[in-house]
Amino acid sequence: MIDPEFGIPLAHAGAATAEPVRARLRPPELPGHDPTDPVESAVIRGLSRSWGRRAAVKKDEPDLDAMFEPALRDFPDTMIPFHNDPRYLSLDEHHRARIGAWAWIAYNKNVIDIEQHVVNPGFGLIISDVFGLGPHDTVTVGVLQAMVDEQYHTLMHQNANSLTRRRRGWAMPDAVLPPCRTVRAHDAAVAHALDPRHAALIRLAFTTVAETSISAYLGLFTGDETVQPVNRSTVAVHRRDELCHSSLAGELLTMVFDELDATERELLLDALATGIEAFTGNDMGTWAAIVAHEQIPGGQAMLADTAAAAAAQPVVQDCSAIRRLCGHLGVEADLVARGPFGHPA
Repeated sequence: MIDPEFGIPLAHAGAATAEPVRARLRPPELPGHDPTDPVESAVIRGLSRSWGRRAAVKKDEPDLDAMFEPALRDFPDTMIPFHNDPRYLSLDEHHRARIGAWAWIAYNKNVIDIEQHVVNPGFGLIISDVFGLGPHDTVTVGVLQAMVDEQYHTLMHQNANSLTRRRRGWAMPDAVLPPCRTVRAHDAAVAHALDPRHAALIRLAFTTVAETSISAYLGLFTGDETVQPVNRSTVAVHRRDELCHSSLAGELLTMVFDELDATERELLLDALATGIEAFTGNDMGTWAAIVAHEQIPGGQAMLADTAAAAAAQPVVQDCSAIRRLCGHLGVEADLVARGPFGHPA
């Protein structure tokens, strides 16, 4: 049967669809970390301050402020798209340090935006049973646990930004920055959806892209030893959790995909391609906001010269997880034909 208002199938999937998720069920908990690493422990303590019971068993751990090293950079220079431009290289250390701090704040805001405006709303589609799957309790609880994880991740990255502002003594408000590239593309695609059912497919597609690819995005940051250890550890702790979420997101997409008709599958593939292009690309809108706010001499020309190269070189180049998922569904060639992989994945 079809719901007459939303065009949603009312048939219920069997309990067997819950089986792949069941094995990973666990009570909500703080993200996994290395308890022997004082910096990672400090990141986790930053999460636990609001939870008295958890904080009580972490009394002797160092706090984030104690781990901050003012002489180290906040962000890898190589991740700044214009890091080789002569106009950037000619800036004094103060201005380059401010751009690096802004880059770190924008990086965290990007993660927060995606978690809050793409991933958790996408998971909410399963909780609300928008697709009429009738998910088993095991699936529902597993998705809710992932949503709790995403809130912890948001708090981790917000704590990191608060630390940077506090220790650097720079306001650098989020209001200077636009919504991140992925959220802008997500909202535009949803706004142009044919109907609520199509909008739900778009949301699910963007959630799947984010959850299967964010580990690659986080992995870009973790290897630079010249960057703040707190910053690197924040990203490393988050990345470990997301390796689990990737498989969960893939299983959820598979559950939905199996119930779609041919037309809906085409719409879902279109949305996956749009999501990949948005997630992997350089967010020049955010960089433009930073450069304008800092009044960098020649900044607009520098961005214009950088834009073409940035467009040709995606930030995230490892999309192998989403390709494997589509291969499992028998539609990898259909996804590739839509052109989201301009470079080797």
